[in-house]
Amino acid sequence: MSTITLPAKASEHPNMRALNVLRDLSIVADLIELCFSPTMDHEGQRYLSDMRRAGRDEGFLRWANHMADTTSLPLTGYVWEENNKIVGNASLIPFRDKGKRVHLIANVAVHPDHRRRGIARLLTERVMQHAREKNTTAIWLHVRDDNPGAVKLYADLGFQEISRRTGWTAKPDSSLPQLDSDIQIVSRHPRFWNQQQDWLRRLYPDSLAWYHSWNFTALKPGFMNWLYLLLNDFNTSQWAAVRGDELLATLTWMPHGGRSASLYGAAGERSELEALALSQVEALTHLLVHARRVLSHHSTLSLDYPGGEMTDAITAAGFTPRRTLIWMKV
Repeated sequence: MSTITLPAKASEHPNMRALNVLRDLSIVADLIELCFSPTMDHEGQRYLSDMRRAGRDEGFLRWANHMADTTSLPLTGYVWEENNKIVGNASLIPFRDKGKRVHLIANVAVHPDHRRRGIARLLTERVMQHAREKNTTAIWLHVRDDNPGAVKLYADLGFQEISRRTGWTAKPDSSLPQLDSDIQIVSRHPRFWNQQQDWLRRLYPDSLAWYHSWNFTALKPGFMNWLYLLLNDFNTSQWAAVRGDELLATLTWMPHGGRSASLYGAAGERSELEALALSQVEALTHLLVHARRVLSHHSTLSLDYPGGEMTDAITAAGFTPRRTLIWMKV
């Protein structure tokens, strides 16, 4: 079987070399799983499966060179090799943000037996150099907030924190009782759109849309948008929590494939007025409980929300935090 190595300048360090896609991809997947399996979710496991499948594909050779700058698979990167074994890896994944090239550093992993020797730093510096050679406009990465050593490493390399996002999960349960309150859960009315849109823009910022593909134009009311969704067989569900005529929060379900349901909550910032702040917390809790009741055909519900915001509301609805990621940029 022939092999290829995607173009990259050779590193000065004898233990570092460019990723050889066909030979290394499955081995790198094993290393990533070894390092991160305790905190890896279903999406992460699927990502590793995709890597292993690509590494076994004979036809991969015919298009790998052309896909290196366009695919979300880690086709570009560097590995650290000792005694003919890969013990370290750093991947570089290209994206487009408003037409400009950006790169995401991912899969920075070092075998537990080889840590605390500066390998992760050297690999990260090398992929940063590679991204700059590709005329990138920005280099991003994300790191768990419970990994202070990695956070410090990236800060020392010049990365600055841009955002914190917490991923929450819960199991649907159609038997959950309705909460006793004067807050009502209703279908999202068109008159709520302007307020909902303002909330969504704050909570799901454009600065991260290149990665998350947040696109809330499908939620805009109106006949033409409804017709577009109908013709494209794109179904959404939207609910609003109201007290009288006052909108307190909204919640949206949007399909993303599979049996996991992605939810997008929206509410205002915690008000200085305690009564309103408590109403917003209660409203979001009601919405999330409602979603757990009515989306029972899904295996899992997931919610992405700014880290540290509305944690009491989300926890009260029975959601569990999976991880909090710090997004950093240089």
